[in-house]
Amino acid sequence: MRIMINYGKYGLPLNLPDEWDVTVIRKKPMSQLAEPQADLRNALLNPVGSMPLADLVRGRKDVCIVICDITRPVPNGVILPVLINSLLSAGMNINAITLLVATGLHRTNEGKELLEVVGDKWVLEQVKSVNHFARNDDDHVSLGKTKRNTPVKLDRRFIEADLRIVIGLVEPHFMAGYSGGRKIIVPGIAHQETIKSIHAARLLEQEGVANCKLEGNPLHEELLEIARMAGECLAINVVVDEMRRISFVNFGDFEQSHLAAVSYMRPFAEIHMNKKFNTVITSGAGYPLDKNYYQTVKGMVAAMDILEKGGNLFIASECSEGIGSFEYKESQRKFITAGADMFMKEIMSKEHADIDEWETEMQLKPMQIGTVHIYSEGLSDTDKALTGAHIIESLEEAILESVEQSGNKGVAVIPEGPYVIPLFRQ
Repeated sequence: MRIMINYGKYGLPLNLPDEWDVTVIRKKPMSQLAEPQADLRNALLNPVGSMPLADLVRGRKDVCIVICDITRPVPNGVILPVLINSLLSAGMNINAITLLVATGLHRTNEGKELLEVVGDKWVLEQVKSVNHFARNDDDHVSLGKTKRNTPVKLDRRFIEADLRIVIGLVEPHFMAGYSGGRKIIVPGIAHQETIKSIHAARLLEQEGVANCKLEGNPLHEELLEIARMAGECLAINVVVDEMRRISFVNFGDFEQSHLAAVSYMRPFAEIHMNKKFNTVITSGAGYPLDKNYYQTVKGMVAAMDILEKGGNLFIASECSEGIGSFEYKESQRKFITAGADMFMKEIMSKEHADIDEWETEMQLKPMQIGTVHIYSEGLSDTDKALTGAHIIESLEEAILESVEQSGNKGVAVIPEGPYVIPLFRQ
């Protein structure tokens, strides 16, 4: 059996013996919008929980549009030309429109990379496009604290805009349940103090912080409270299929429209399974999510629900940009030096997480179940030593060894990685 795994820009072929009992876990077939731009225009006229865009623009002096950074495959090249032209038709001056890239604590996107994020040369040339800098104190406005005492500081350009719109991809998220909506605001355009607070282990280790879970998810509730403090906000929400084609788009109130998009996505992304596997193969979702090891952790967590205790979890991720930030390297080094138990004991005592240590924390979850193996052509030897995972040079040989050792030819393969969530149900 030949299966193409999402890996980098071009994929990775995986050949498994025909006599094995291979379960390939994919999204259920999704329809694609034949004319997504026309569907978006219709959504702007018929929003969810708000007035049409043209009515919202009336009397507003400026607009801030927040878009995701390079790690998210949002089809902005389809969305932004329609949105910008609709704003202009409604009377907004093009010089009063700002595109704000929600980098969170990730690096900025400049030059050719910014063009890739925006997706349309005309939009990039005509509309002011800027990056969010979480570490710049003066770029943020303090809005107080949440009920959980999280300090709320958000990008001034967004808060002070007359009209606020966020554009997001709705997909499973290993902490917040689903991406998009409120998550584009926080951590997307939040100050580092806010980001470090919502990523503290004391919050992330609470029950309910998990993939595909909104109700009863304390992190989701915290993000919502922070986003509401920003005031009125609209959202364009997009759902794409495995080939990154648009299957759904809507517009409206950021909460109501996001929930509608999540409701659409759930039946496709959540795959209920009645058994677990000794051998599970997944991916880092391919480009652009698998640009680094930091993002690769999402694929590990997404697959862990169907991994048998003591089993082997294999993940293929190109990691073309290496392991990730300097802070993440330091977090991984602490974990490897101190061990999982001491690492967790230390971070549980903090009110604010150190930058990027939350990804190390999440990696420990599948590692408590079984052995995590990584296949990557982009990691240097130094980076490989910091993964904390078992490095393999041949994915197929390592899988064969796993099956032989377990004596179980039942294998699960998740080609799309963290965009599909297998959920074990008795």
